[in-house]
This record gives sequence, structure tokens and C-alpha cells, in this order.
Amino acid sequence: MRPFIYEQPTDISAAVALASNFTTRDDQPTRANAQFIAGGTNLADYMKLGVAEPNRLLDLNRLEEQKLRQIRVTEDGIRFGALVRMGEAADHREVKERYPVVADSLRLAASGQIRNMASLAGNVLQRTRCEYFRETSWACNKRVPGSGCAAMDGFNRQHAVLGGSEACIATYHGDFAQALIALDAVVHVEGSRGARKIPFAKLHRQPGDTPHIETDLAADEIVTAIEVPALPWARRSLYLKIRDRESYAFALASAAVALDLDGETVREARIALGGVATVPWRASVAEDALQGKKLDEASAGAAADAAFAEAQPHQHNAFKIELGKRTLVRALLETRDMKV
Repeated sequence: MRPFIYEQPTDISAAVALASNFTTRDDQPTRANAQFIAGGTNLADYMKLGVAEPNRLLDLNRLEEQKLRQIRVTEDGIRFGALVRMGEAADHREVKERYPVVADSLRLAASGQIRNMASLAGNVLQRTRCEYFRETSWACNKRVPGSGCAAMDGFNRQHAVLGGSEACIATYHGDFAQALIALDAVVHVEGSRGARKIPFAKLHRQPGDTPHIETDLAADEIVTAIEVPALPWARRSLYLKIRDRESYAFALASAAVALDLDGETVREARIALGGVATVPWRASVAEDALQGKKLDEASAGAAADAAFAEAQPHQHNAFKIELGKRTLVRALLETRDMKV
């Protein structure tokens, strides 16, 4: 790990000012000289590997604003402070009651030790675990723009079948993000250009020709909160994660589902897919396919076919299409059968 300067600002404005002093307007957060750190469960790993090389770390854990550490439940929904830990949110009674898909996605992620360290904001901003991104001897457009993508002709079993490009097929490995994008969450950020709100669906960018540009954030912007709007029928929701082993493994395929039902007829469906895409993936076409339909195995299968109609497999990951379809069908039927 290369040497770096470590600072602990005590309020948001000081943290933003420090970041602004050592970055330019066009710097990407993941490539900036000064970077924010909270739990450190992602950035510290990549610094040890030589993938991330900031000159300065700005530790946000000394920030005095209590709103950053609170889970606030109101009639308008749930507001998670950015520094709330994953484990705390997963165990929160009202989160489990009102939005089981959110609690599930957090509970099934990583290990207990990591969930107790990792912040919610850091979790949604985590970077890919693509083997070719993590190993600096391989070509990777996300790590070194224009160098190529070794995954294209390499072992790509873990890689994405949705949202990829000729420049990058690295999978987004998070779980929490699938629940957030399914439920129309909003992210609050503060930076040198003021405060703003970003629909969660617009936070992450598909790789296209610029896979090194991963989010819509500026280098001096701090995520301060994540809001999930009030959806009373989101009590009928779950997150299903399929992986090589039962714990401490990333998803090969996953589905976040929430359903508003009239008997067995779908009034509204919310669906997001994980483990199969380059970004948190809202399966809007699958939602549309279910609208007004009786939810049974046939309609769930048709929705799954629609969700993967644009999938682009590679040599070793074609199995993810069928696995993803079966995962979604199972998630839909299990959500239908929930007792709420």
C-alpha cells in the first residue's frame, strides 16, 4: 500500500472543503487524490491491492451530524443516515416489518463482521469484485481507461449478462442496491456545489465507453442519506440470493421483489436483479409483463423471459440467464405466498 495522508473532518462542510482542495471539478470519485472512507471494507481492500491509490483519506466517522447515524421512520417512508451500519439496518424492527426486501438484502450480504463495519452509503458505492479489475497485471478499462477488458476472453463465469458493453462486463456485486432501486429510493448528497437529491436509479452508470465513470457523483460530494418512500404494500417483498455457498459469497443471481396484489392478480410489481448486471438492475419490462395478470408459474415465467430478453452471455456465464430466470420465478411466487 502506498503512503497516504489521513484526516478526520468533524462536519460535512469541512469534509467537502477538504475534498474540494485536493480534487478538480472533473475528477471521478474513484480516481481522485482525496477520497472519503467510512467502514473501509471496500476501499481499504483496493488500496492494499494497488487498485486504488488516493494520496489522502478523509475519514467520515468523526462527523458530528447525528442525522448521518439515524434511521428515521415516518409516514413518508424510511430515511437511512449514510453512516448507519449494514447490520444495524438489517436488525431494525420497522425495516423488517415494512420493507422485508431491504432487511433481507442486508442480512444476506457479506459476513456479520463486515455488516457491523460497513456503512450503508459505502455499501451502495462499492466497486466490482471482477478478478481482472482486482489484479493490476491484467488489462481493465475500469481501472486503466483504454487498456482493454481481459474478462472478454478470460474466465468470465462471474460476469454480467445485462448492461455490459465492449469495454466492460464487470458485475455490480452489491445486494442492498437491488432493494433500493426496486423501491424507487432517493439518495441525498452534499458537495461544494450544494445539496441535491438523486433518484437511486440514476446513481450508477452503465459502463458504455467509459466504465471508469461509475456513478453520477462528483469527487467532493458526500452521500448523507438514503430515503425509501412509503409503500404500504412493500410488506409483501423479499430478496432471494442464489450463490455458490450459503454464506459470505456474492450472488450468481438474485432478485428483489415487491408486490401489490388484488387476490392473485398483480396491481403493481417492483423487480430488480442482482449478480447478472453491470449496475443495480431494475427489470421494468418484467414488471410491465405482470401488470394486471394472475401471478402463477406461467406469468412469472413470461416475466422472467422478458427480463432476460436482451441478455448477452459470454463463454463461461451463459448459465446465468437460465439461473436468473428461475431465481426470478421463485422470488415472485414466494412473494405472492407471503403471509402479510
